[in-house]
Amino acid sequence: MNSLSTDYLTRAEIWLLITTLTYFLMNGAQIFETIVIIPKWTSAPPESFQILKGKYAPDLKSFWIGIHSVHEITFILAIVFCWQIAFTREWLLVLFAIHFCVRIWTIVYFAPNIIEFQRIANTNQNSADLIARTMQWKRLNYLRVGVFVAISFALVLLCFLLLHI
Repeated sequence: MNSLSTDYLTRAEIWLLITTLTYFLMNGAQIFETIVIIPKWTSAPPESFQILKGKYAPDLKSFWIGIHSVHEITFILAIVFCWQIAFTREWLLVLFAIHFCVRIWTIVYFAPNIIEFQRIANTNQNSADLIARTMQWKRLNYLRVGVFVAISFALVLLCFLLLHI
């Protein structure tokens, strides 16, 4: 660790801080969505799905693809710039793996279901288990957001540890 230059450590700290701040930005949006938007569209399906319908509906897909893309780029850059710092690299890889697993879960479960809910809003179709599916989506979303928030706090701890080398 003593062989690392001050410039290297400074770059590592900067990129770790950037990815941490970007993660907090993303989590702020997730918490807002979880507290404000999701309760609205899950309140009385399929009628409440109307918030997901039409030209004035929030473009959740574009927003989330954009914010996750920016964050994942900064996360990868943090890993690259912290590579020579073993404990930081190892923790970043673990956190990125957890993040990646939750992203896969999002792509496999959350995204297809929200797309289906939007389709139902636009076609006025209904299904017998719609309320149960909506409530399960909402409950699992709490878990998903909780994992992302936990990763944020782990990144803060990692920043603190890196600053005190």
